[in-house]
Amino acid sequence: MSLATLAHRHPRIVDWGIHIDRTPAAGWLGLQFIALMPTWVWMVQRMRDGSDDPMGLLALLALAALTWSRRHELRASPRLGWLALAGAGTVLATLLRTGLGFMPALPPLAAGLVAVLALACGLLAFLPRRVAAFPVAGLAVLALPLLSSLQFYAGYPLRVLTAEVSRWLLAPGFDVAREGTSLMIDGRLVIVDAPCSGVQMVWLGYFTACAVALWARRSDRAFMRRLPMVGLFVLAGNIVRNSVLIAFEGAGHPLAPWAHNALGLLVLAVVCGAIARLMVPAQSEPQAAEHPIPGLITTQGSRHVDTVL
Repeated sequence: MSLATLAHRHPRIVDWGIHIDRTPAAGWLGLQFIALMPTWVWMVQRMRDGSDDPMGLLALLALAALTWSRRHELRASPRLGWLALAGAGTVLATLLRTGLGFMPALPPLAAGLVAVLALACGLLAFLPRRVAAFPVAGLAVLALPLLSSLQFYAGYPLRVLTAEVSRWLLAPGFDVAREGTSLMIDGRLVIVDAPCSGVQMVWLGYFTACAVALWARRSDRAFMRRLPMVGLFVLAGNIVRNSVLIAFEGAGHPLAPWAHNALGLLVLAVVCGAIARLMVPAQSEPQAAEHPIPGLITTQGSRHVDTVL
């Protein structure tokens, strides 16, 4: 059988395979988005009814901006490994949300976590290979309405840690004792309440790390190597902020609400700025060979010609 005959008599499934392979990235991602629609509806409802802060919209906008900025670099043929993970994650998220037989349905937040990670895998299947995977996955997780859940599970331990470290810092100048999340400082009771846990600062710190790492085109290895420092910066900033506020309370001069908010914004700006600087690669000095030599005509990647001086 000649090639011409084969070309006219090939099975129709080959045409279907060609059409599928030529489907643009927007088509694949659109289908995945529709398949995960119950998760998006739940996320919108949770943000609208006041159950959680709508800060996840910033993460979604960052992912949309990343995709738009790389729209001319999207792969014509997706990476099959990431595409398979996206498909499996989409099916798993549906099963976790609805349940199947002996497997009961999980809480929407657990199913939503699988859903956003599946969407991240779908994006990574079409994004250029040099785009780091971990910051993309991080932004996808931060898109979830999870601040209230973080406050419930991690808020109290963070408040206890903040109160204890603040006690150490203030001990040289005040008579301080801690009980739970409360401090008795020079006879005045100061409570480290839920807003002082730093959960929102945690979210903004990791959002800054992921967004700047993608903007600076950091590799996965460089991003993960610096990620532990992000938590330390956030923890240190929250402790400093609370220590200053408690010191004013203990001295009998509590800050006015506007000064309280201004101090919080100032510390947040410093912490996010430090995290951004951490994720931006340092400017390397040019090597000696890169400096022009008088009388030497050079072209990048070719031979050189010495001229008469």
